[in-house]
Amino acid sequence: SAALLRPLLSALSPEYTTAGAGGARAMVWTPWAKPVDPKEQVRKWKADLRAEGRKLDRQIRHIQAEEVKVKKSIKEAAKRGDTSSAKVMAKELVRSRKVVNRLMMSKVQLNSVAMQMQENYAQSKVMGHMQKSANIMRVMNNLVKLPEIAETMQSLSKEMVKAGVIEELVDDVMDNDEEELEEEVEEEVDKVLAEITSDLFEKAGSVPVQQVQHSQAQQQAAQEEEEEEDGEELAAMQARLESLKAT
Repeated sequence: SAALLRPLLSALSPEYTTAGAGGARAMVWTPWAKPVDPKEQVRKWKADLRAEGRKLDRQIRHIQAEEVKVKKSIKEAAKRGDTSSAKVMAKELVRSRKVVNRLMMSKVQLNSVAMQMQENYAQSKVMGHMQKSANIMRVMNNLVKLPEIAETMQSLSKEMVKAGVIEELVDDVMDNDEEELEEEVEEEVDKVLAEITSDLFEKAGSVPVQQVQHSQAQQQAAQEEEEEEDGEELAAMQARLESLKAT
């Protein structure tokens, strides 16, 4: 009878459940979602990670393009003698460089997660299931903190938790990244200013020397020309004097 089959069916397939009212129970079909194929799941994760990597590439290129403009503005400010503005822009340049470094590191971590996922899937063919990975969990915990890709990383981490690859991520206590960044910025500002304006100062220092040398050459040439003219006049006067004596 159906009553005898229910325990067997429930054990064989959880898609069969019983429901009813007033003690009357009937076997019903629950259209639960089909389990995700690990191969397809890993393929999707890798595609999402690559997409986020391309997003980081675009942001890096945009920041570096802006850096070129800032460098030009710093040089112009230095030429005007506006050291205050140059220093403010140098701080922004240092910050942007640190952001680029952080984005590049995050892209490396994205690639690392993709590679570890592929290795995990290869091992699952032998083990029969995806294994938990402390390395993937550690990297994902870092990536979810990156504002540029936080939303996608949080979504991926939830999928990985369901798949049993990682455990639930725990929010760490916020550290003083901003304060540390400011300290590093202050230390790097003078270096950046020297780096950007070094060629400018070198040119500024060499121009007066060249001008003096050129001026000295002009003065010497003028003096020689004047002496030559005086010699010609003296020779002419002596010739006239000799002519008068002969008469």
